[in-house]
Amino acid sequence: MFATLTTALRPLLAAGIAAAALTYVNTPDAEALDLGSSSSTAGCTTTAASTHGWGTAEHYDGFSSLSNWSAYDGAGHDGNGRRSPSAVSISDGALTITSTIDGTSGGVTPKWGGRKYGRWEICSRATVASPTWHAVALLWPDAEDWPVGGEVDFMEIADATRSTVQYNLHYGAANNVESHTTWGDATNWHAWAVEWTPQYIAVYRDGVQWARSTDVNRLPPRSMHLALQLDNFGGLTFPTGQMFVDWVAEYGI
Repeated sequence: MFATLTTALRPLLAAGIAAAALTYVNTPDAEALDLGSSSSTAGCTTTAASTHGWGTAEHYDGFSSLSNWSAYDGAGHDGNGRRSPSAVSISDGALTITSTIDGTSGGVTPKWGGRKYGRWEICSRATVASPTWHAVALLWPDAEDWPVGGEVDFMEIADATRSTVQYNLHYGAANNVESHTTWGDATNWHAWAVEWTPQYIAVYRDGVQWARSTDVNRLPPRSMHLALQLDNFGGLTFPTGQMFVDWVAEYGI
């Protein structure tokens, strides 16, 4: 059933990407990576934190509850559908964001707030869905001054089959975007991480760096906080999808 659904969605993916194409000021190619074959029922075993010695997390949540999180309640991405607390739950020990056919989905941010510079890592996977539904882990400006405050999408999955993942760095008043892409099966669990320093932003998958931004003029100017979202980008909403996050961790620099 999964294989049949994936095959059927490939034409929808092509149509969805064509309809929602963005103009990027810089789209450097990223090296294709084999994302492995992690069990869909197990968490992430190899992380950037353990591989690169990031030490003890200043904030960690394994999602036994949602007590550390604030759920969105309002209009959806770019006015598409709604973001509702009802779309967010804990299922089998993981944060679960579920979309519905009426265009409703959800998102959360941690109550512990933001910082300027740091390292963030999540263990996540997403189900096959319409290209309407983007599963995203990002850093968002504390000042809510987008686009000048920047945006760091260190895991953005727009691909309906969940076989490509993007890192999108938004910067400047014109909302310019530096975009990198990697390939593999994001329906499996993987550890996605971002490292933000005064000199660069680097992104990792299961401990392996797959993209880096070194133009300091593109880096966010102020403090940012983590956000986890299943965003409605408009258009076909079926099949609906889910985004799962087993844990999150935040480290200082």
